[in-house]
Parts: sequence; C-alpha cells; structure tokens
Amino acid sequence: MKLSEIVKLIDGVILAGEEKSNEDFTSAYSADLLSDVLALTKGHTLLITGTVSPQVIKVSEILGITAVIFIRGKMPSGEVLEAAKKKLDIPLIFTKKTMFETSGILYQNNVKPCENMPADEV
Repeated sequence: MKLSEIVKLIDGVILAGEEKSNEDFTSAYSADLLSDVLALTKGHTLLITGTVSPQVIKVSEILGITAVIFIRGKMPSGEVLEAAKKKLDIPLIFTKKTMFETSGILYQNNVKPCENMPADEV
C-alpha cells in the first residue's frame, strides 16, 4: 500500500519523508516497548508506536525500519524530527488514532504483520 494511501486511511499527517508518498509498504509492527521492537521485529517494516523519544530513531536505524507512525496524538519533539531527518531517510507520520485502530485499518487494507523472529534467534 502506498504511503499516501496509508496517511489518508488513518487521518494522518506526514511530518518527514513526504517525498516517499508513492512508495509501497507491505508489513507493519505495533509496539510501545522498544525492547519488543528490537527483539521481535525484522527490518523493512512500518513501525506503529506511541513512543516519541529519540530512542525510536535509534531503534529504527538499527533495524532498518522503513517508516514510523506516531499514534494517539503524540507528537515527537523537534529533536526527534531533526534526528530522523539527519540519520534516517524515512517517513514519519502522526495520527490521533489509537494503536488498535491504526493497526486494524492497515491490516484490513492488506498491510501484513512483519515476520517475528523466533525467540531462539534473538
């Protein structure tokens, strides 16, 4: 699904990376605990999170996250946005929808769960 379609479906706003509006995103993972993201997510996925700390950028960089959706109306600070623009070349999206709503909308529109790493591979 194209980023522009995702943004429209979740009533979102692109905070960074608007030039990637026509790129396709096929998998996502939802979590607020970054330790879960690190342990259970493979790269090349869209991260749905309510965590707006600078650590989100570090985790995204480590894993190769392809975009981040900040949920529940939580706006990342200017520091986070600037770090993302300098370190990563990925879209950052803001929505007022909950994690459940956002995940459900994307799943309903054929964005699949990312492949989780088995516990013995962590």
